Amino acid sequence: MMKTDGGVSVESSWLDCMKNLPEPYVIHYPQIAAVADETGTRVELFEFFDCVGGAMWSAHHYAQSPLVESVRCVGGTMRYLLRQGTVDLALEGSKFPAGISSVAVDDREIAVTYIGMGGGGVGAAACRADAKGVIRNRTDPSGGGKVAGSTIWLPRRQRLLIGVDDTDTPEAGATWTLVHNIAQAVEDEHSIYLSHTIVQLYPVPYRTKNCVSLVAEFATSEPQRLTKRFHQLLLRYTLSEKTGMAVYSGFTPSEKLLNFGRKVKLGEVRPELLENIRDDNLKIIMNGRGIIGAVAALPFFARYEEALELCDGRN
Repeated sequence: MMKTDGGVSVESSWLDCMKNLPEPYVIHYPQIAAVADETGTRVELFEFFDCVGGAMWSAHHYAQSPLVESVRCVGGTMRYLLRQGTVDLALEGSKFPAGISSVAVDDREIAVTYIGMGGGGVGAAACRADAKGVIRNRTDPSGGGKVAGSTIWLPRRQRLLIGVDDTDTPEAGATWTLVHNIAQAVEDEHSIYLSHTIVQLYPVPYRTKNCVSLVAEFATSEPQRLTKRFHQLLLRYTLSEKTGMAVYSGFTPSEKLLNFGRKVKLGEVRPELLENIRDDNLKIIMNGRGIIGAVAALPFFARYEEALELCDGRN
């Protein structure tokens, strides 16, 4: 009869201990992507992670790098806002054990160089080198007390924001679920789905119920193809004849768009106000009544606290 230890089979426990770990000292980042502004001087780096401790440790220490303007965690990604350049990092155990030492941008690629000591060197070198999205890498041997690093080359992509409103009816539908499902469906090797943000608007009388619009964020190298595919699916599945769809292609939405979005959160806005916005990066794809909310959602991408704030005059 099989002996047990505290109710656990001895054989089962022994087999668990014998499981093979092919790389016991490496945790692979699932995916890394980056977008650059038009001039190539600023970059946003997106590191998808499955080890939250490692991601938080990196964010804490990498923030000290002179090339890092800011770091924030959005869902399962860590976002680094970077500036182009190369610096020498004065690494110091415990205090500043790892960082980003170089960011280079050309017409087709973005190169990011990491360096670290000890376990930070493992993260800087082995853990990121073969993430999905990396075109090629140059990596040092790492582990133990070594100082090690790697340079990874990523496709240069641009940010594309898609705003949507008014796809449902009082009888059926939900815009936030439709946008998420379409965003997942159009994601491919050229377009990476980064974030989904529900934006609370001023509750106008003709709303379905909650009066929210949506913005989906992508990193893409094929903005026109992505927009077309998203539009086709939205046309197919929307339940409303008043759907609005707007697209913004650029690193950061303009102050005009942000001011417009805030006005739509604060009160009812007439369509004429939208006509006064002149922005070459903004395109109206579906011009139903929902276009007001669709455009208003764009500047609030991944800004969840502000996006969800209800400004109805009673708070």
